[in-house]
Amino acid sequence: MRPPSPALAAVLSLLAVSARAQVCPLDAGDVIHKIVACKPDVSTAECRKLAQSVGCSVVRELPSINAIVIELPAFRGDKAEAKLKASTLVNLVETDRKRNWLTAVTVPAPVPQFDLGEGARDILRRIGGLKPVAVADPEQPWGIARVNAAGAWPSTQGQGAVVAVIDTGIDKSHPDLAGVVIGGFNALDPNKPDAWADDQGHGSHVAGTIAGRRDGKGVVGVAPLVKLYAVKVLDADGNGGFSDVIAGIEWAASHGIKVANMSLGADEGSEALKRAVTAAAKNGLTIVAAAGNSGSAVGFPASYPETIAVAASDNKDAVAEFSSRGPEVDFIAPGVGVKSVQMGGGYVELSGTSMATPHVAGLAALAVARGARTPSAVRAALNAAATPLPRLTSALQGRGMIDAAKLVR
Repeated sequence: MRPPSPALAAVLSLLAVSARAQVCPLDAGDVIHKIVACKPDVSTAECRKLAQSVGCSVVRELPSINAIVIELPAFRGDKAEAKLKASTLVNLVETDRKRNWLTAVTVPAPVPQFDLGEGARDILRRIGGLKPVAVADPEQPWGIARVNAAGAWPSTQGQGAVVAVIDTGIDKSHPDLAGVVIGGFNALDPNKPDAWADDQGHGSHVAGTIAGRRDGKGVVGVAPLVKLYAVKVLDADGNGGFSDVIAGIEWAASHGIKVANMSLGADEGSEALKRAVTAAAKNGLTIVAAAGNSGSAVGFPASYPETIAVAASDNKDAVAEFSSRGPEVDFIAPGVGVKSVQMGGGYVELSGTSMATPHVAGLAALAVARGARTPSAVRAALNAAATPLPRLTSALQGRGMIDAAKLVR
């Protein structure tokens, strides 16, 4: 009997693999994703084969946690999960939940954008409604002045450091971000990895606080010579799956980036996300994350010990009422009425621990530029530069407010 031709052999092999996989009906209805993590000694190929045996298709691989994400009809979910958990090769099966990651970290109603006029501002100051914050120049929003970013600039403005903004993307065309964004990754669509432009606005606002250009116009960031990567894990509505966020973390860690800003959060955790954060820290990535706006417990991923969790303060050095709190909080930073870049041009003031977090990410980048090379070294530098705010407990502020000038002493 003559052996099949190479082309026919390839077809037969493909058919054999397809036969072993589940057949998915065209009218299956709702579909779900499952994250299937295999034990460390199981190869990616073996894990993929096992996961595919109960799923319709493989959505992505998550190598840092040795996991495969599969798609399958919702009505098969429980049965498939039970089968996978029974395997000796598997140590984790989770539903890849999709959720909104911005509602928990950004105050829905922005601060009004109209100009009160100096007369009205003076009246508010007199009755205690506004606290003057010393600003070196009009380009500095009050939060940049409060962390004394300019105090570090004679020594470093962050040159040589890069930060991954894991968010909704970045508008690289904004004048204050021109030349600042040097690349990125879209985790939402494996077929369009370079489509990382911002379509929501949140990531651009965060980016301006970290690295807005120092050009005498608009706003300046904490570290104006830092370069940014836009890691898009959330869509135009702020939604994304746990695997999307994990893929963004993996991308940043695998590209040798030292600091990631995660101004996003959820009120529930994920074992897969926790493992990804741990793996990223071991790979040298410092993750700075928003504590959350619940006014109570710190959210996720900020509550994981490997991250730097940031609470929000107002311009009176009080903790913002919405700011989450607890022993997981590491630092406090300006998070009320923070002026920064608006997607498409112009500027907008927003509030939330989302807005506090990039102040600390920018400070972490300054520490990296000054020689901190590991997450522990970055954390130690920030700790040494922080001072507790009076009348606030550690559960509200962690080690306190960071002074950029102290980072470069």
